[in-house]
Amino acid sequence: MTWFQALILGLVQGLTEFLPISSSGHLRIVSELFFGDDAGASFTAVTQLGTELAVLIYFAKDIGRLIAVWFKGIFSRSARATHDYRLAWYVIIGSIPIGLLGLLLKDLIRTSARNLWITASMLIVFAGVLALADHLGRQRRAVDQLIARDGLVMGLAQCLALIPGVSRSGGTISAGLFLGLTRETAARFSFLLAIPAVFASGVMSIPDVFEKGGPGLLPSAPQMIVATAIAFAVGYATIAWLLRYVSRHSYSVFVWYRLFLGIVVLGLLSMGLIPAT
Repeated sequence: MTWFQALILGLVQGLTEFLPISSSGHLRIVSELFFGDDAGASFTAVTQLGTELAVLIYFAKDIGRLIAVWFKGIFSRSARATHDYRLAWYVIIGSIPIGLLGLLLKDLIRTSARNLWITASMLIVFAGVLALADHLGRQRRAVDQLIARDGLVMGLAQCLALIPGVSRSGGTISAGLFLGLTRETAARFSFLLAIPAVFASGVMSIPDVFEKGGPGLLPSAPQMIVATAIAFAVGYATIAWLLRYVSRHSYSVFVWYRLFLGIVVLGLLSMGLIPAT
């Protein structure tokens, strides 16, 4: 991997991680289309540490409050009666499914699931899912009205993000909209829900990203650090922008973008201009 490639891929990760357009799909497409090889699932997982650090800092007060009340709830009945205590448990419950599936399907995620035919198809299919969720969702419930069902259903939806092209935020936000959450609430809980699974995946993938003879572009340690730092900085700005945007607009711009990109990639594959694997 060159420094230019590391910079571009870090930028792509930061721009796309929180938008419902699939960061893993974009890294797969950009690295293949412009650099002639796959950056790899491990590179994706490690750069996501940067974007999740952006979540930790952006929501530092909320996260600190949830952690404090969760530990307090171990000993205090009054703390266990608060919504923050229950919300902390919803994040924990929602993180379990993707953690288990990620371990069980690790090899598949890094090989067959990264086929570009699958990525392009998922971009199109889940454009339709997001459009339906945005159109049909009642969007009446705010963050203080979240319940255990929301955590479980959105956690299960998060598992779909193991397939490039689906989008972690797209899957969880769509599920939240179908459950009646407002656009901003669905996005906020989606960000919180991603933290445990993404950090665990990223830390576990650090040794793999530097594996000699492994598939895809191989970064050096400095390149990996810089790419992750860029993903953090751009990701932080993207969080702030998205929360403001969805408070006033629908997700339709992302639906149309997903459709456009998916169709373009399918066309390039059909003409043999890029390889599927």
